[in-house]
Amino acid sequence: METVEQQEVPRDAREHRTLWWKEVLIMGAFYFVYSWSRNQFGSARMAEGDIPVQAFTNAERVIRWQQNIGLYHEQTVQSWFIDHTVFMQFWNTYYGTAHFIVTFGVFWVLFKKRPDVFPLWRNTLAAMTALAIVGFSLFPLMPPRLLDVSCDDYGGRCIESDLRNVGPDGVAERPWVPDFEADDTFGFVDSLAEKGGPWSFDSDTMKSISNQYAAMPSLHIGWSSWCAFALYPLARRKRTRVALLLYPAATLFCIVVTANHYWLDGIGGLLALGAGFLMGWGLHEWNQRRLARKQPGLSPGLV
Repeated sequence: METVEQQEVPRDAREHRTLWWKEVLIMGAFYFVYSWSRNQFGSARMAEGDIPVQAFTNAERVIRWQQNIGLYHEQTVQSWFIDHTVFMQFWNTYYGTAHFIVTFGVFWVLFKKRPDVFPLWRNTLAAMTALAIVGFSLFPLMPPRLLDVSCDDYGGRCIESDLRNVGPDGVAERPWVPDFEADDTFGFVDSLAEKGGPWSFDSDTMKSISNQYAAMPSLHIGWSSWCAFALYPLARRKRTRVALLLYPAATLFCIVVTANHYWLDGIGGLLALGAGFLMGWGLHEWNQRRLARKQPGLSPGLV
């Protein structure tokens, strides 16, 4: 007969208590640290007269990588929709709001509906975001919307580029466009500045607190995918599951059509999510073993 010391601790017995106010404080503090850390480099730390050569050079690298694999079509996608003002205003609003509102909502649903795995997904979100900060610091990346903007406004217009000189989207020729001529631009439009939305990067406050080169990896894709995967087991209806999977897809369309990111930024976001999940899972398992050792009458060496 097995003794008490030989019994394996049931996973339910290891579940630790989560308190809503504690979780809100933890995530609030983490987001504060994230925002502060993100803005210790990049555009927020540029002095007057500085030229963002590194961020622009990294943008050229991303464009060339995408050209090599046939995925440099962001400007073409934006050109299909940019003349529809209301449509673009919707996506500018989506970009600036859904990213935070939906993520917070899913965080709360997980806390209430999936307490058994809530710590795992909380840890994943934190680890993914921390990894993104590392990416922002090591690989500052100028988003498409800034490539043709004045260097005084964090853009790269003052920097020469053979990609810009070739044509509006870096392609030597576009047979489907009548009378195509190079126009010495990348062809992207800063949709928020041109079409409007509920916020603006042009305000002095936003310029001072935001890192406009925090593009790789895309946390819009990372966080939206986190929302979809974390909630998927709760979805009982097929249409609900489809809607969950469409959320990161819609976010990908948003970041491209508003010229805030390249396709590869989204891939970077997914990689950060995957690495963050592994880190979050490892931390969760460590904490489960720690809690199991606190159970009276059970040997810590057997859990």
